[in-house]
Amino acid sequence: MLGNQFGKIFKLTTFGESHGVAVGGVLEGCPSGLTLDFDFIQSELNRRKPGQSAIVTQRKEEDLVEFLSGVFKGKTTGAPIAFAVYNTNQKSKDYDHLKDNYRPSHADFVFSKKYEHRDYRGGGRSSARETLARVVAGAIAKQLLQNIKITAYVSQVGEVKLNKSYQEVDFNLIEQNIVRCPDLTIANQIESLIKEIRKQGDTVGGMITCVIQGLPVGLGEPVFDKLHAVLAHAMLSINAVKGFEYGSGFSCVKMKGSEHNDLFDQDLKTKTNFSGGIQGGLSNGMDVYFNVAFKPVATIMQKQASYDKDGNNIVLEGKGRHDPCVVPRAVPIVEAMAALVIADMMRLEGKL
Repeated sequence: MLGNQFGKIFKLTTFGESHGVAVGGVLEGCPSGLTLDFDFIQSELNRRKPGQSAIVTQRKEEDLVEFLSGVFKGKTTGAPIAFAVYNTNQKSKDYDHLKDNYRPSHADFVFSKKYEHRDYRGGGRSSARETLARVVAGAIAKQLLQNIKITAYVSQVGEVKLNKSYQEVDFNLIEQNIVRCPDLTIANQIESLIKEIRKQGDTVGGMITCVIQGLPVGLGEPVFDKLHAVLAHAMLSINAVKGFEYGSGFSCVKMKGSEHNDLFDQDLKTKTNFSGGIQGGLSNGMDVYFNVAFKPVATIMQKQASYDKDGNNIVLEGKGRHDPCVVPRAVPIVEAMAALVIADMMRLEGKL
């Protein structure tokens, strides 16, 4: 199985399955001498872990990270940083009914066809539990990027949408509610919606907005490695992501050039930021902001018509512990992937 690495210099390789012994990673390219805040790394994992509220999967995992190499006396050594988070609360029997059966819109079918052997327990390698490793590595990247701030939050679930720009909200409110929305009124509406969806045995999608502040001018490369292209790659690699837009995004198709152009002021900052902080594939010194769309997850607690591996008609109903909406727990994952992108580009260009 290929494609387990992300990055060119600041490079993460992940390993492990949802119901295996552990999930972990090896992070290369981190310079020596970085003092790691282990409490911060664990707090980032806590934002992602299951069982943290009534609206997420009730799998109970502490998700404690253990560092195996690359760290001595609290500082990075420059060697590969290996780490693991051990699985302690697997209920593999909950997935026995999927051994020979395929969930609609899930990776079950394509995994079986490609590899001719799959770990059906919790999705195996296709499980979102793999993102544990991304969050650990992203927390290290954030500590490396001391003057760069990366903030993500839930801006929509279903039809409930936060109709405010990131400049109009208070980022301090994000962690003050279980859905991680920086507007408490909208947060309450989202929480109520997710609880109702859960009662129905269904799932619902949503949107995460992310803002990167403090980037230097010129980060990125102008052809294949445009900053927004690499960010899109990172975000679309996250489980359940269906879309990515930066700056004005898809709304730009309704605008004229005279409306969309970001005019300069005398300090060569832009008066507007429809470009989303990126022009010609390079950062322009303004805030980079983007939206990431997540689908309703495929496993639902309702009966659905499907097929087994032999092509027989079956009726399938989800079992086990699953999120009715993944976006509240995906906020730290989006931040982590953004941090990995920026750290890698900064290392590539000799800025770190």
